[in-house]
Amino acid sequence: MLVIRLQRTGRKAHAMFRIVVQDSRRTPTSGKIVAHIGNYDPHNKTVNIDVEKAKLYMSNGSQPSPRVASLFRSEKIELPTWVEVPTKKTGSVKNSEKLRRNQPKEEAPVEEPAITEATEEIVTEEAEKIVEEAGVEAVEAAETKES
Repeated sequence: MLVIRLQRTGRKAHAMFRIVVQDSRRTPTSGKIVAHIGNYDPHNKTVNIDVEKAKLYMSNGSQPSPRVASLFRSEKIELPTWVEVPTKKTGSVKNSEKLRRNQPKEEAPVEEPAITEATEEIVTEEAEKIVEEAGVEAVEAAETKES
């Protein structure tokens, strides 16, 4: 049986892929292929496919791998009805209540400004003024009560 699959080429850490038709019993790296029908660059997301050859081999029964089937679908190449096109997987999160984004927000502790000697003198002077004014007002209030 023939399959249409990706064959890795390119240097280390910079993969490029050939889209090849190959016997299903052989490994993609064996080098023995029936036909080379295109290439795929995952870094630039460019796909070059000989559409006529791809349709010819699929009409004769070669099966595309799931990744090649999704590439064909993105290039709008008609797939036979018997080809199962993979659906996008949806990830599920285990223990979502433990995620940091789901934790109640903690308020940051408010730091009090450091009091230096200069600010301490200003504060004590203002406090004395307030006490003096309060004392004058208290004396005036007491005088009004007596009279």
